[in-house]
Amino acid sequence: MRYCVLTLLIFLFSPCLHAQTTADILIKNGRILDGSGNSWFRGDVAVKDGKIFKIGHLQNLPATKVIDASGLLVAPGFIDVHTHIEGDEVKNPTADNFLYDGVTTVVTGNCGSSHTAIKAYLQSLDSLRLSINVATLVGHNDVRKAVMGTANRKPTEDEMQRMEGLVDMAMRDGAVGLSTGLIYIPGTYASTEEVLRLAKVAARYHGVYTSHMRDEGDSVTQAIEEALYIGKEAGMPVEISHFKLSGQQNWGRSRETVPMIIRAREQGIDVTIDQYPYTASSTGLSTLLPDEILADGQDSIKARLQRPEVRRYVTAYMLAKLKKRKLKHFSYPVVAYYKADTTLNGKSIEQANLLLKRKHKAKLETETVMDMMSNGGASMVFHGMSEEDIRRIMQYPFNMFASDASIRVFNQGSPHPRGYGTNARVLGRYVREQHVLALEEAIRRMTSLPAQRFGLRDRGLLREGFAADLVVFDENEVTDLSTYTQPHAYSKGFRYVLVNGKVTIAEGRHTGERSGMTLRHEREAERVL
Repeated sequence: MRYCVLTLLIFLFSPCLHAQTTADILIKNGRILDGSGNSWFRGDVAVKDGKIFKIGHLQNLPATKVIDASGLLVAPGFIDVHTHIEGDEVKNPTADNFLYDGVTTVVTGNCGSSHTAIKAYLQSLDSLRLSINVATLVGHNDVRKAVMGTANRKPTEDEMQRMEGLVDMAMRDGAVGLSTGLIYIPGTYASTEEVLRLAKVAARYHGVYTSHMRDEGDSVTQAIEEALYIGKEAGMPVEISHFKLSGQQNWGRSRETVPMIIRAREQGIDVTIDQYPYTASSTGLSTLLPDEILADGQDSIKARLQRPEVRRYVTAYMLAKLKKRKLKHFSYPVVAYYKADTTLNGKSIEQANLLLKRKHKAKLETETVMDMMSNGGASMVFHGMSEEDIRRIMQYPFNMFASDASIRVFNQGSPHPRGYGTNARVLGRYVREQHVLALEEAIRRMTSLPAQRFGLRDRGLLREGFAADLVVFDENEVTDLSTYTQPHAYSKGFRYVLVNGKVTIAEGRHTGERSGMTLRHEREAERVL
């Protein structure tokens, strides 16, 4: 009897007789950067059933597909924490611009702009099947619009409670936090206390408060203080979006703003920031106008701008802003996309004014802006930041890299190059060429730090059992090719990109694979006593 049992045990556990598991994909001979910030090490990564199966020296492990990563780096897929993909998913579900830049996961719903029916939105993405993973915030601006439109007033208590209900439902349905865009209509009309009440709702679900602050120029320190106050009072993490200094008059003030974040963390406020590595921003033409002109929708804006006294007021406002920038013309705002007249795409307001046969005067350039706003507005690229501030902000360790971009439709409009090249630009220009930060640190900021910030528990690190989102790239080749004048160009250097264990970029080309997932916030609300 003992002999039979012993024979059975030998049969069951003998490596010679027991079939070895076959991996779906084996990435071999690479230098592995695990996303933690630690130094790279040589090894292999095996993938099976969409997960990282094994990491180590796996030369004897059988695999259905083998990728030779000799001379290349293997890292977790990059997580872009600040995007605006709403509306572009259907136009280009393969999301090529993100994948060619190493991005496997995006967080959308930023700057206060999102869907409010989060459950339905995520279900629609599940049906559409994108090539990237998507998590979303719920946006304060759209919550406010759903209840109050674009009215320039305080909400009634009933309206406030309805907004709280929308945020509560959004968090229950999987939103990862609340975003604000306090420079945009109608967010700019909201008080700090209004935002705080909504933030407290998201905080019950351990959500993140992300903010495009009320000002990123002259009043930037007050705006930072407001964001920190909301996070502290709500008891929730704070993420300050696209941290920067706008306007020539504010160049160098990162010496003042970065220490504010450092001090806040020392005081126990859980605050992080994100940044795009460019000296130009991108937003709507409407930001050039006074907030009060923009209330109550496009028809109201157009009606106001037909009144001579309003046009004189707007002209005076815009010229005063231009003078602060120490500029003589509106050369810094460049048209990215103007539906009413696409011949102006890629032209500055100064150039557009001349193309419209108007005299070369700043006053008449304000007229051009108002006419464009009357015709529906335009998306713009604004040049006005300093390289010195970018580098100083980049060196702050709790700072992530984010594109602030949509899914690009190739050759459509003249968009900001950040939508194509954010990560490649960091790795090529600021790591390889300028040595502003180490490669391992840059990868940490693109992977584990954003995963930690937004509660993406099984992403951002190369760990056995984690989702197999991976990038394989050449650190000496990786380069952003997109420019302000020729924006439609994919980054190079990313040889392979895997999304949930499926090869989506192979030898630098999109395979057509659409294996992205929606990532839902799954933590339950705290009990409210």
